[in-house]
Amino acid sequence: MRVLPSILVIAAMACSNNTPGHPKDQLIFRDADGRSLTAKDLRGISGTVKYEIIGADNVPVTASRLHEGGRRAGAAGRYAEALTAFAQAHELAPTWPYPLYDAAWTYLLIGDDARAEEKYNEVDKLAPRGYFTTKTALDCLRRERKGEIGLGAYKMFVLLESRSPSQKKEALNALLKKWPRFPAAWKELSTLLDDDVSRLAAIERGLAYDPDGESRGILLLNKALVLDRQGKKHEAVAILGTLSLDPQSTLGTETLAKFTLPRITGGK
Repeated sequence: MRVLPSILVIAAMACSNNTPGHPKDQLIFRDADGRSLTAKDLRGISGTVKYEIIGADNVPVTASRLHEGGRRAGAAGRYAEALTAFAQAHELAPTWPYPLYDAAWTYLLIGDDARAEEKYNEVDKLAPRGYFTTKTALDCLRRERKGEIGLGAYKMFVLLESRSPSQKKEALNALLKKWPRFPAAWKELSTLLDDDVSRLAAIERGLAYDPDGESRGILLLNKALVLDRQGKKHEAVAILGTLSLDPQSTLGTETLAKFTLPRITGGK
């Protein structure tokens, strides 16, 4: 059972790690509201978020074991058993989003989109700044209900991750031909395109369709990387700095923006 869809940022690792560092108190960015970032603020940012530990303080051992058992059952295709285990784990650890998140994915796998959306919504309330791909899942499922994308489109989209890049690109193009109002798919396609012109065009299409907070953050991060490669460093820094300081940014967006910013401006 797949429960941890990845978040892709194009060429993030291509940013140099060997550039000279900034003095620790050097101002890197100040936004229109006067919030600022210095080199010191950006030191030690890993670029990863440990979602699994959010809300995990004081989780009973029994809840952890039930959760792990549910994951094993789901991986083996025993979905009813998995859902029972996740429900029991949640009862014992009601502020821990992880069992609910895995339950949501399990419901998606068995075709119960209404229950999947319900569980993703519960996760979003427990972790309002984002939890793995919850915000994207909710956005896609709501688009399905509105008829903007087809029923089952989100499940098809997520299951593409196991395919090769060429297969994934072909499938994403097919999905977007049928349902262009699919920002998460534009985000994913943009990471697979070969040149910055087409990549930037895909990013702009995704941004035009009111993406969820997580997809919007990744699209803008990728736009900043393209602009930096085009020599538009000031515009790239403005995007990354704004994402780093915006209270509405998801936790994942903020973390990746702060990780990427010093690699563009010349720090570490």
